[in-house]
Amino acid sequence: MMKPVLTTIILTVATIAAFSQQKPMPLYPNGVPNSKPTPATYKETVDDTYWITHVSTPTLTAYLPEKGTANGTAIVICPGGSYAGLASAHEGFQVAQAFNKIGVTAFVLKYRLPSDSIMVDKTIGPLQDAQRAIQIVRQGAAKWGINPNRIGIMGFSAGGHLASTEGTHFDKVVIDNPDNISVRPDFMMLIYPVITFGEKTHAGSRENLIGKDAPQQMTDLYSNEKQVTANTPPTFIVFAEDDDVVPVENGLMMYNALLKNKVKAALHIFPEGGHGFGMFNPKSKGLWFDWAKTWMGDNGWLNK
Repeated sequence: MMKPVLTTIILTVATIAAFSQQKPMPLYPNGVPNSKPTPATYKETVDDTYWITHVSTPTLTAYLPEKGTANGTAIVICPGGSYAGLASAHEGFQVAQAFNKIGVTAFVLKYRLPSDSIMVDKTIGPLQDAQRAIQIVRQGAAKWGINPNRIGIMGFSAGGHLASTEGTHFDKVVIDNPDNISVRPDFMMLIYPVITFGEKTHAGSRENLIGKDAPQQMTDLYSNEKQVTANTPPTFIVFAEDDDVVPVENGLMMYNALLKNKVKAALHIFPEGGHGFGMFNPKSKGLWFDWAKTWMGDNGWLNK
């Protein structure tokens, strides 16, 4: 009978540890841009798996490494969820805690999900929040002990689409930026990401962001393999070959575009694992986070 009790204690401790982070910061303390009045029926919800829906007040939550262990690198994490919700546990704070253990300051982004109910233009809503997150971290780098030239962005699934949009659309700033702070991330980490809005897309993510009948120009704009340039940040990509939600070709197309533009990139493909596995692929003993740590170290982002 001790085992369930012990498990409960461990889970309780883990939950407490998961929330020993800084208080969530509102992205826009002076009012959310591109917003309409939030209807009374549009209420943010969080279930017992930390799945979040109906976000109208986006936030950024800092997770800080233990004192003396920070190396000056930071990362903004965008959970996935088809642009319909946010898987903020296994694609959010659990990942942030793993980064803290290797000295990286992590920020989990609770971004607005595209909605005509709360946005004037839903196609740019999530991107505004991602750009604002990078802007906030870069502006506040000194107070967090962060090198402003070592700030990355990471995303899972549709969050990977958002992260790759932020990493390829940074020249078009869609937020107020009076101090002309660069919103270009210094590196990207894309975990089973939606990349294309073409034939191999995840239809739900595409329709939630740009609608079912979007013109070809809009489809191409958010097909991020078509937006890669020589100035796109170095990129780390993980996929499972048998992903039955977001086809592995999304990763291949992005990698090929990076290769063509001579951008440093790493692509890891598990033979099996499906989609949405977060930190741990149930079909493999290999840990992509270990590969990510190696990649970051090889690029100098883990040096103090």
